[in-house]
Amino acid sequence: MCHYCGCRDIPLIKEFIAEHERVTDTAGDALRALDRGDPAAARVLVDRMAGELTAHWRGEEDGLFRVMSEEPEYAEYIAALESEHRDLPALLPALDLGSPRDVATFREAMHELRRHIAKEEDGLFPASLTALSGDAWDASMAAWRRAHS
Repeated sequence: MCHYCGCRDIPLIKEFIAEHERVTDTAGDALRALDRGDPAAARVLVDRMAGELTAHWRGEEDGLFRVMSEEPEYAEYIAALESEHRDLPALLPALDLGSPRDVATFREAMHELRRHIAKEEDGLFPASLTALSGDAWDASMAAWRRAHS
């Protein structure tokens, strides 16, 4: 994760990163519950993670993604990120966490989620520092607030 560009000091980016950390921490807790043979506890955690991701993705897509995709150089990159957002909402509620096959699927999905987060934190967020105007930041923050009301 990048620590040199200063994007982590932007309030909106700070919120997105905090959400990423909550989701990955919850995913880790779910994986540890599965490792100790407690799929019921893992289910509660996966559902919590799914709820956090729903608001997070809405805030990203309706705000930062929307204003940044107006710049042609970022549109394709953002379209790929949005496509990745579509995979987990369908997968998470359907997982049978008592099934070794579904547990393996969940583990792989969490690896993919970490790769996705890196694309945002190491690519898109630093780029936003130079790409966005004050009005674009305001619109992005307003969208995040609506997603978290």
